[in-house]
Amino acid sequence: MTEVATLATSDQLLVVIDPVARRADGESVRIAKDVLSAGAAAKVCLPDGPEEFARVLARRGSRRPVVIGDDRALTRAVALLYRRRELGGCPLSVVPVGGSPGALSLARALGVPTGAVAAARAVLEGAERRLDLLVDDSDGVVLGALRIPPTAVEDEPAVEPDAPSVAHPWLRTCQSLVRTLATRPGRTTRTAPAALHLVRPARLRVEVDGVTLVDLDQPVAGVCVTPGATGGPATVEVRPLSVGAEAALLLAHGHTVTVSGADFRYRADTAVAGPVRRRTWTVREGAWGLTLPVG
Repeated sequence: MTEVATLATSDQLLVVIDPVARRADGESVRIAKDVLSAGAAAKVCLPDGPEEFARVLARRGSRRPVVIGDDRALTRAVALLYRRRELGGCPLSVVPVGGSPGALSLARALGVPTGAVAAARAVLEGAERRLDLLVDDSDGVVLGALRIPPTAVEDEPAVEPDAPSVAHPWLRTCQSLVRTLATRPGRTTRTAPAALHLVRPARLRVEVDGVTLVDLDQPVAGVCVTPGATGGPATVEVRPLSVGAEAALLLAHGHTVTVSGADFRYRADTAVAGPVRRRTWTVREGAWGLTLPVG
């Protein structure tokens, strides 16, 4: 059962406004700040970048942190507090503000209102709910979803694929993610002349609570892992790749998920990591608290 703790509106707040939110939607930021300041004693901080964001959060004292920003700002705050081993005793609040609806999809999925006024009122009048977290063996965290796509083949000329398995919607999603990985800022990549990169199916061993769900001899079109309900196992979905007929989705539930094989990248919520050859994610039950509307 989800644990709920009522939050007093008289709590002192540390309102941390992410710089991306200030640039993307200054009006929503102003509205949220005004609502919060009118309802509680609020100290407002305007960090210029990730390092200052981390320093402000570390020096919060007894104030309850409120992040005004998009999904990246929320995941950054959770990751920072987890690495400082302070996440369990520090409930977080968030007012989602971003440049596009897609930048707020995680907050929306977690149950946070996406309007500035409604989200700010939830901070003041809502309740803390304990949520599960996926934690990997390098101290990385996953709040919403972990996804592993196939790998791009950048050394071969791209061709328009026509195999039925390549045209599957699941794989088209993976292709889109592959192009995102291949064109991240700051990396030099070769661009194929055609619109699509070739995709090499991933060959991975996926183990759930020590039991092999899929092995290296079965190519896969994608892997998705999501935390379950509070205190419950994670959900693991693997889409095998087959020629001709659509492969059945492999589904499992467990508290520990290990993926190994050839070098692979993965997307943990909003961040892309890797390449790695092996990574284990473990469910941490009720590891963090998020302020959500009551009822």
